[in-house]
Amino acid sequence: MRQTPLHSPRAPRLRLIAAAAALALSTLAGCASTAHRAAPTETAVFDHLRSSTHRDGDDLLTAGLGLDGLRAMAPPAFADAGAPTVAELRRRALWSNWRGIADLGPAGGYGTLYGSVAPVPGREFSAYATVPGATHPHRVLVQVPDAFDAAKRCVVVTASSGSRGIYGSIAVAGAWGLPRGCAVAYTDKGAGSDYFDLDAGLGFGADGRVAGRDAADLAFVPEAPAGATGVAFKHAHSKDNPEADWGRHVKQAAEFALHALDEARPAEAPFTFDNTRVIAVGISNGGGAVLRAAELEGDWLDAVVAGEPNVYVDAPGARTLYDYTTEAALLMPCVLLAVDGLPQPPLLDQVRPLYAARCASLAADGVLSGADTAAQARQARDLLEAAGWSAEALRAGALSAGFDLWRAVAATYASAYGRHGVGEGPCGFSFAAQGSDFLARPATAAERAAWWADASGIPPGSGVGLVDAGIAPPDLTLKGLQCLRGLWTDAGADADRVRAGVAATRAAPPRAGLPVVVVHGLDDGLIPVAFSSAPYVGHARAAGRDVRYWQVRNVQHFDGFLAFPDYGARYLPLLPYVYEALDRVDAHLDGAALPADAVIDATPRGAAPLEASHLAVPR
Repeated sequence: MRQTPLHSPRAPRLRLIAAAAALALSTLAGCASTAHRAAPTETAVFDHLRSSTHRDGDDLLTAGLGLDGLRAMAPPAFADAGAPTVAELRRRALWSNWRGIADLGPAGGYGTLYGSVAPVPGREFSAYATVPGATHPHRVLVQVPDAFDAAKRCVVVTASSGSRGIYGSIAVAGAWGLPRGCAVAYTDKGAGSDYFDLDAGLGFGADGRVAGRDAADLAFVPEAPAGATGVAFKHAHSKDNPEADWGRHVKQAAEFALHALDEARPAEAPFTFDNTRVIAVGISNGGGAVLRAAELEGDWLDAVVAGEPNVYVDAPGARTLYDYTTEAALLMPCVLLAVDGLPQPPLLDQVRPLYAARCASLAADGVLSGADTAAQARQARDLLEAAGWSAEALRAGALSAGFDLWRAVAATYASAYGRHGVGEGPCGFSFAAQGSDFLARPATAAERAAWWADASGIPPGSGVGLVDAGIAPPDLTLKGLQCLRGLWTDAGADADRVRAGVAATRAAPPRAGLPVVVVHGLDDGLIPVAFSSAPYVGHARAAGRDVRYWQVRNVQHFDGFLAFPDYGARYLPLLPYVYEALDRVDAHLDGAALPADAVIDATPRGAAPLEASHLAVPR
């Protein structure tokens, strides 16, 4: 991989300012099947620009790993565990993010039935961007394939799912856009894996390598009191409430794509929003981000596809992520004792004592009144069903409960929504490297060096754990979870801060005339359709927007977990439907009709390999 500074008369600081002359010249730069559109009015500022070349065994999609390399159970090794090279970090980040998002199992059909990991040579351009009012930047990255389609001039812009790093949507947007000759623009939307080791005073530079606090290009340096220990990360500790700006992050990534294309394809420049097709796509938090981008002013975006979006609107049935996450964190362990046929893992026999303890705690607090564990579990199930949880969402929610995702998400988002910094987090939660005894300890150099590539953006994981100051038997996590729930339901300054942060994330309908397709699995147990996609679509249509909606049976939230045999046998992947929706909106921009609404009767494959008949993708 060859690294070069990004050429610019103002490097390392670049200002992109829309100019009328550029718009006038755009008709000379090539044809594109988009109507005349105004450029965005907000000036975007990009810092620490870099570029790199990826050819000859080091491609854009998999860094040369291919499908076999992505399927390997062990990550690509570092020659020096404490000091990996930039190329090693990038390769490992791609491995980690592919496996976290896509079902790559041999029976899952990826790369044969749908999707592609064929080598795509090209160049990458990266920078930091900061939205007005924010303290910390987000990463933006653009991949330009050598086979860029100069006749079509297309950009696919995306945001990482969850809180993942800059490659967190490679399997969503990169796998669809790059083989079609589109440039693909990414943002980590103010979250990502740029952790900061408070004990050592070390963070991560623009190239993903560990660097000291005084380095000029650190991606994240938190405000921290003297003597602070543990680990800080952007989503929880930036004090920016990044979710409120998700749409603006996406727009800035699209703006950076135009600059990168000018740099990579000077003979076809200038690239503008007037002469370049821009399609936004994302899943989960990335799906929410592109829907937030859809509402922004300016005719800069041509179409949007949102998969299983974490989106909140002020409409009947809608609930905020923080509300239903903290509700599930408290009640669902007890509920699952009254749900038959749970997917495995987690193994119910292993967690049953913990779940029974939760039932007992809820009964002692007067939330439940059943005479025994079985009756308490049934009552807890009734409470969640009355709150809008479907039976399918409860069953699939077993994964989030078993792996303690609800608590991790709630603790991180409480800090983000309340704009709390290091040591200020409500309810006594913090983050640190942990030993086998779960006690906080300093991170090793090898652990720290791998965070940028391996971490998902929200601990626990990659050697960093969630430290709960209130943990105590017999129901170990009860006290902390009750505190987190109280930040939504109770009075007080901390609760007011969290609710204000949540209110800032409320979505509006998309811009009039913008094609939008929403795709969501009806078995989603992390972001249930009843609280997110369904009210969003209804809200948008009530405002007169033409939003199309695909609801897919037997699809839950995590394609990556279909590698577990029981999940692969029960559930279908979401990505084939996202790719098809992208095909359809792309064709629509060339004159075809938008896809009709559909409730898709996908059929579980059981122990058989996935076939097209299982998916029943609308054509």
